[in-house]
Amino acid sequence: EFFADIFLCPMESVKVRIQTTPGWSTTLREGAPRIMKEEGIRGFYKGLVPLWSRQIPYTMMKFACFERTVEMLYKYVVPKPRSDCTKAEQLAVTFVAGYIAGEFCAIVSHPADSIVSKLNASEGGTVVSAAKELGMAGMWKGLGPRIIMIGTLTALQWFIYDSVKVSFRLPRPPPPEMPESLKRKLAAQQA
Repeated sequence: EFFADIFLCPMESVKVRIQTTPGWSTTLREGAPRIMKEEGIRGFYKGLVPLWSRQIPYTMMKFACFERTVEMLYKYVVPKPRSDCTKAEQLAVTFVAGYIAGEFCAIVSHPADSIVSKLNASEGGTVVSAAKELGMAGMWKGLGPRIIMIGTLTALQWFIYDSVKVSFRLPRPPPPEMPESLKRKLAAQQA
């Protein structure tokens, strides 16, 4: 993620300018040379540190939260072990866990996303000046729609990833251990 963001940052800079500055430029092909002419290479990378502050926690949360949520869903919500679930049931768990992980991704990365957008929306400025101008409330503005967007996006990413693994019969991590209470409940039902 660290290195990928170095390549992403110039495009992010142009994208935000196109989105936030009416009449500025309309394409990457027009916008990139314009930033280079007006601000030099710094214009492309002034948002790099906040971009790292957005993307690295986002990516860490995406994986850590997803895996833990899958475990918790099988442990506390799904009434049978994963090995007894159909592929459709397993993919439903994947989608729900992905959505929950996406909600947390949006929350941990939103303030930095607001700062990146503020920095790239205008010439000059620093991380500190952008944060001061936004204020605490401004850094959290728009979180609700972002949770919906990132939750859905992350759920679909995990769903597609898991669907491919299921379709090609690729190995998947072993399911977590079934809780003792569920083992006793299933044993009592079979007796």
